[in-house]
Order: sequence, then C-alpha cells, then structure tokens
Amino acid sequence: MLDSPLSARLEASERILVAGAGGGFDVYAGLPLALALRDQGKEVHLANLSFSRLESLDIDAWLDEDVAVIGPDTASRDWYFPERALARWLDAQGLPATVYAFPKVGVRPLRAAYARLIGRLGVDTIVLVDGGTDILMRGDEAGLGTPVEDMASLAAVHGLDLREKIVACLGFGVDAYHGVNHVQVLENLAALERDGAYLGAFSLSRATKPGALYLDAVAHARSEMPDYPSIVNGSIAAAVRGEFGDVRFTARTRGSELFINPLMALYFAVDLDGLARRSLYLERIEDTVLARQVAAVIAAYRDEIRPRPPKAFPH
Repeated sequence: MLDSPLSARLEASERILVAGAGGGFDVYAGLPLALALRDQGKEVHLANLSFSRLESLDIDAWLDEDVAVIGPDTASRDWYFPERALARWLDAQGLPATVYAFPKVGVRPLRAAYARLIGRLGVDTIVLVDGGTDILMRGDEAGLGTPVEDMASLAAVHGLDLREKIVACLGFGVDAYHGVNHVQVLENLAALERDGAYLGAFSLSRATKPGALYLDAVAHARSEMPDYPSIVNGSIAAAVRGEFGDVRFTARTRGSELFINPLMALYFAVDLDGLARRSLYLERIEDTVLARQVAAVIAAYRDEIRPRPPKAFPH
C-alpha cells in the first residue's frame, strides 16, 4: 500500500524531463518532483512552456529551433521571466541551473521542439506538470479553466514515443477562479481510474526536503518578480505551510476570496496517454501551428456542445 503506481512507473526511468505544461510558473509545480527524483539518483532536467518574450533572447541562448536554454545569467528585455528566476534559485542551491524553455506555439512545432530536446538529452521519460488541475478537463465540463497551453502540451507529448509519459497536477482548487468545477475534476479522475490511467495522489509536505525547498523557491521567485508573483504557486505554498481560508500573499488577488486548504498541496498523477485519449477535441488541434489556432479550435468545439452542468460538493 505504501508503494504508489507512480513510483512503480518511474522506477526504471533514468533520464527524466519534468516540464511545465501551462506556461508561466507551471515548472515550479514540478520542482518538488524533480528534486525527489534527483535524490533517487535519476538524471532530471527541467523545461517549461514559456510566457516570456523568448524572441528577444540572444542567438546563443537557443539550443535548437524553438528550444531555449535559460540559465542564471540569461539576458532578456522581458521582466517576466520565471525560467530565469528558477535557474537563479537552482544555482544558489548548488544544483544544475538550466531550465529549457519552449515558445508559446501550436501542437506541431511544440512536439518538434520536445523531440529535439529529448534527442539532445537522451530522455526516456516525461512528467508533464500542471499548476492546477485544468489539464484534466476533457472538454465538456462546465468550465475548462485556461486550456490552450495545457492542451497544446498534452497533445504534443502524446505524439512522442517514450518509455513513460506522466501528467502530474498540483494545486487542486486554484482553477475555480477560471471557472473549473472541481467536482468534475474528481469525476474525471474517477473515470481515469476505471480506465487504469490514474496513478494515485500524494501530499507535498514542508517536513520533506523537496517540500521545504519548494517553499524557498516560491519565495525566491516572488523576490525576483515582486510585482507579479505566481498566484497558483503562492496558493500551493500557503497550503503547504498549513494556512487556511482567504489567505493574502499578493495584491493581485485583491477583490477575490481565496480558499486555501490542504487539498491544494496534493499531487494527482495520471498516465498521459490515457488522459489524452479521454479528451473530446485533442485530435482537432493536432495540426495547429500557432497558439491562437489552438484557442480557436477549442472555442469552436465549445460552441458545438452543451457542457455538463456544474455540481456542488455534497459535504
């Protein structure tokens, strides 16, 4: 009972890419996993779908087409740069301080970028990480959250041939602001369990080394970008610290009522291909080149259907 399906799936993995699916600070949600896997002797690399202006980077920052190599000293004219903030934190910890970054593009170029990076690094496993749980939405829910980047990443990695492909979500509840009904998140997880694709849940604890380092990394990111701290990771960090309710940690949430709670510190893990097969529109975005094409396809699909009505927690 103490061995999880996730740990069993990753046992034989040697070189693992932990990648943020939804852009922004999503890679931070994968940091505790990356640290824990590294402590197990795995070779672990970090990557992220970036919201930063990667086109402003010097040519020396590019490993390959659509694959940037971000380090502590990478120069950029963009003040919003979570990947560099993380690289600086890693460097301060004496850890490998490279974070790979993909531009915000459609499925075809994103898959090609992943393939190039995998080829360069010899990766055999990808753990795609979502800060929040809207990557678990299949398309007919009451609300999808912010699906464009998550679905582009899911579709891109789904088309790759690797030993293991996993999706891990951290931050249950944070997507309520964007219309996600979390009863439907649980309903989707139950369906994935029936399909044999659910790999279990586990808590991120501040009493563990990865948990403590995660809290430090989130605090460091806030100091790097004080005007735009991550609401998602700030909420998760508050939950990991044991805070509860309408916790204030940034002016960005002014006017909103937060519900910080222990469920936000839970990881949910699923088989990536199993999740992709349950999507009702993933095939439609397969040939997209631009992110706005992904958005247009999703919007068109939503216009065709009658979404499942939201449900309230019964207890």
